[in-house]
Amino acid sequence: MSQVLDVAVIGAGAAGMMCAAVAGQRGKSVVLIDHAGKLAEKIRISGGGRCNFTNLHAGPQNFLSQNPHFCKSALSRYKPQDFIDLMKRYRIPFHEKHKGQLFCDRSAEDIIDMLKAECDAGKVTWRMPCKVAGIVKESSEAGEHFLITLEGSAVRARHVVIATGGLSIPKIGATDFAYRIAKQFDLKMVEPRPALVPLTFDEAAWQPFVPLAGISLPVDIETGEKKNRGTFREDLLFTHRGLSGPAVLQISSFWEQGMALTLNLLPETDLTQVLLESKSSVKKNLGNFLSQFLPSRLAEGWLLANGFQLDARLPDMQDKQLRKLGESLNRWRIVPNGSEGYRKAEVTRGGVDTRELSQQSMMASKVPGLHFIGEAVDVTGWLGGYNFQWAWASGFAAGSAIE
Repeated sequence: MSQVLDVAVIGAGAAGMMCAAVAGQRGKSVVLIDHAGKLAEKIRISGGGRCNFTNLHAGPQNFLSQNPHFCKSALSRYKPQDFIDLMKRYRIPFHEKHKGQLFCDRSAEDIIDMLKAECDAGKVTWRMPCKVAGIVKESSEAGEHFLITLEGSAVRARHVVIATGGLSIPKIGATDFAYRIAKQFDLKMVEPRPALVPLTFDEAAWQPFVPLAGISLPVDIETGEKKNRGTFREDLLFTHRGLSGPAVLQISSFWEQGMALTLNLLPETDLTQVLLESKSSVKKNLGNFLSQFLPSRLAEGWLLANGFQLDARLPDMQDKQLRKLGESLNRWRIVPNGSEGYRKAEVTRGGVDTRELSQQSMMASKVPGLHFIGEAVDVTGWLGGYNFQWAWASGFAAGSAIE
């Protein structure tokens, strides 16, 4: 109890283990505390159990924050190649899926075992499962430090790193701990909300599209305004309840209540132009003609949902009708009524305001010795391994800075 450690890291997930390992291997005395009984559950379930652990193309442009320049420093000092080199040292096989997304060949357990081994190499002390009852700053003969009250015991440390994540996926133990600590020490917050999450639609309005459930295709999708505008080309999935797939998860981070999504279901084709040009030379009915460009079930379902007859012949259609059909597929506007919430959200957008923190050390300028890293901070990556790269980079930044 009388010993004052160099650092207590609270939260043994991706960012927390990286931070603890880096600090420990620099010779610092480190305790890693987590309330869960099972280590790094979010790593374990990510990427279908294979963990999309980084993205080859990760850079500041792939992150959202009210202070978009904040992430540059940490990301520049710990790059995707640095984590890849770590994987190679442990001979963990991996592969690129697409668009720079890297996954384990075998299992996410390989990464958990690697990070635990890195912590052990730094002689990190583990306290889990163990809940933190409170954190206060105090002074003694040993100087200023933090008193961390645990269940039935306490720890003193000169630095505390909060790596407890956001509110996403409560069933695996997500809590608002980081936000409560930020508020306790009077640090500003950016309102948290679910991100990388399926969006929902009004049941009655969606009814005409229910027969399209199960269809998937690449689309262009966009929403938002000016600086906060998102545009992606990703796969869209029709479901019984609405739209899902990578396209919707990506755009959900940019979407706000009341905003419309604009989707182009034929990103490579100006359908209005093709319809008008084909009208005089093609004798097919609309259903057959559209099936050249779209899955036939989607072509037929789309015509019915938009009030067209399947057997209507292309030459018999008015130009005005063809323009309406082309516009409906190239610029489909639809307004979600909400999202599936934290239950289904892969990450939490918002968190501790980065203007409260040092880019170099992730330490709160108002509270020397108190650091926030990973998802607890208002830095949110796109879908595709970017959020793990932020966890590694911010954990490395804090772990490297502790003296």
